[in-house]
Amino acid sequence: MYGNFNPRRRGPRRDGEHALGAIDWFHPWWLAIATLILALCASDAILTVILINHGAYEVNPLLAPLVGGSGALFVGVKIGLTGIGVAVLTLLSRVKAFGRVPVPLLLYAVLAGYGFLIAYELRLLGWL
Repeated sequence: MYGNFNPRRRGPRRDGEHALGAIDWFHPWWLAIATLILALCASDAILTVILINHGAYEVNPLLAPLVGGSGALFVGVKIGLTGIGVAVLTLLSRVKAFGRVPVPLLLYAVLAGYGFLIAYELRLLGWL
């Protein structure tokens, strides 16, 4: 608990130190982005269940088998998988993916993607 409230490393100490364990503090902005992504993911899961009840079908082949069963299981698995992905991307927020793309750009892309997806689902339901 002490380390949570009194972090020692807010950035790398040496020039070549950009490894994952080089810091123990992340900017609160990444918590806000991760929370927004998970909130939009939960909204997407609920809207997907509503759309399926109106005759739509799940396009994602990994989640499609879960839709036929319990809606709660589908929502839980979807949020869980997204949460794991967001946590990993947040931990890697100071590195570059594929040696070029800053990981924060990926987090922003996921956030924007979920925003567009929610707008699309609301339009399908006629609520937007």
